[in-house]
Amino acid sequence: MYKTLLASAAITLGLAVTASAQTVGVSWSNFQEERWKTDEAAIKSALEAAGASYVSADAQSSSSKQLSDVESLMAQGVDALIILAQDTQAIIPAVEAAANEGVPVIAYDRLIEDSRAFYLTFDNVEVGRMQARAVLDAAPEGNYVMIKGSPTDPNADFLRGGQQEVLQEAIDSGKITIVGEAYTDGWLPANAQRNMEQILTANDNKVDAVVASNDGTAGGAVAALTAQGLDGIPVSGQDGDHAALNRVARGTQTVSVWKDARELGKAAGEIAVQLAGDTMASDIEGAAEWTSPAGTTLWAKFLEPVPITKDNLETVVDAGWISKDALCQGVSGGPAPCN
Repeated sequence: MYKTLLASAAITLGLAVTASAQTVGVSWSNFQEERWKTDEAAIKSALEAAGASYVSADAQSSSSKQLSDVESLMAQGVDALIILAQDTQAIIPAVEAAANEGVPVIAYDRLIEDSRAFYLTFDNVEVGRMQARAVLDAAPEGNYVMIKGSPTDPNADFLRGGQQEVLQEAIDSGKITIVGEAYTDGWLPANAQRNMEQILTANDNKVDAVVASNDGTAGGAVAALTAQGLDGIPVSGQDGDHAALNRVARGTQTVSVWKDARELGKAAGEIAVQLAGDTMASDIEGAAEWTSPAGTTLWAKFLEPVPITKDNLETVVDAGWISKDALCQGVSGGPAPCN
């Protein structure tokens, strides 16, 4: 919109107008997590292939800073915005401001409860199911702990819903009991570790399984378990973080549901360019109308996740996601390809 206004002004003044490349702005909630570097590289690559430019800002886990970040990106004349929201509700004024300027918004990996945003993510309910299935297979009975994600991130509840679907029958039959459950502020491993420590203390360390909602929270849970000498407790995660995949190879984490961030970032860059070029959301390949649990209907595209366990670790090596050396560091006689 800003560029359109400038072009219009130039025409009015009789000046020559040269078409400019699109610029896509990305607002990161917190760029410190390992996984976002991979997403960023994929977004940049897709934009470069389309002849578009990339600008970004890091909100550092502050919803108020994210609002000012988006304002700053808008002032730079972006043609589209990709927003990894710190808070699904707090970010809505930024979406409204962008809509008023004709700038399309992609809600990246985290839902924004606004029908004007295009929602791009993996099927997070299915991720939750995959996590719970892997842990339930490893520990069909016993005391379970649920380490959830950030309370300001809708994904935390999508994951938890999928987990519950899988566990409900075992809960109803009395085979498993949930003895502790906690959200993890900011998805921070330190907060997950603290929550896990408190739950262990409250239950005299009588815990048989942990359904943790991502690899960072899984790392915090594993640290708390290790400190108490509780080895071999099944623990779930997601994202395919290198440290988590190494834990799977070592046997201290049961599953990391791999969401190939390269594919998600590539899709985000391509869709941002399409939307900035006036392609309708309904014309985006693979897009469909979707209604959130809160009743917000928006256009969305969901990619498929893959659960990585000790039985298919070669998948991530073959895909070039992680090197064999990094995967197998410190592993001796482990599962393939670390045997």
